[in-house]
Amino acid sequence: MKVVLLEKVKSVGNVGEVVNVSPGHARNFLIPNGLAVAADEGSEKSMAHHQKMLTRKIEEQKTQATEVQGKLDGVVLEFVKKVGLNGKLFGSITSTDLAAELANKGFTLERRQLTLDTPIKGIGSYNVKAHLFQGVDANFQVKVAMDPAQAEELKAKQLAAQKKAEKKKAEAKQDKSENLEKTEDSSMNDEVNKVLRS
Repeated sequence: MKVVLLEKVKSVGNVGEVVNVSPGHARNFLIPNGLAVAADEGSEKSMAHHQKMLTRKIEEQKTQATEVQGKLDGVVLEFVKKVGLNGKLFGSITSTDLAAELANKGFTLERRQLTLDTPIKGIGSYNVKAHLFQGVDANFQVKVAMDPAQAEELKAKQLAAQKKAEKKKAEAKQDKSENLEKTEDSSMNDEVNKVLRS
């Protein structure tokens, strides 16, 4: 069922938007609470009247959205996560995580308002678009870094593995030189035995 929203309704839409909702949701919640009016052909006159009434409300909310856009544009959210050896995260950073982090910084956005260019599944920088109002979008960045404790741990493991490899290499070199000495000794003994036999 199509309705025109008279107020901003979480997870449905902004003021003045014509949205499709289930008939039960419209009849039982939106219309009785004054949050929406039916957008059918029979109510064209009332829709025109509501649109005029909503114009001021829409402008106010658009102005608020523009203010938020000015503050949100260029914001950088930083996440420190544990990653695998290949640089991939264990899981991913979702729009819900981003909305929660934005809430910590004083921005109240729903996850459905956030659009990711690519899924955030590894270390790096990502661009995110926030749809604040019809025609008002903000862009911000998300940076994902490896947990410093994990980075130190990986560095220590890498150094230990490198030392172990160098030790094995040195042992192999020593074994090779010992084998070469034994071979030389046995070849000298063979030559001495040949001389003695003749």
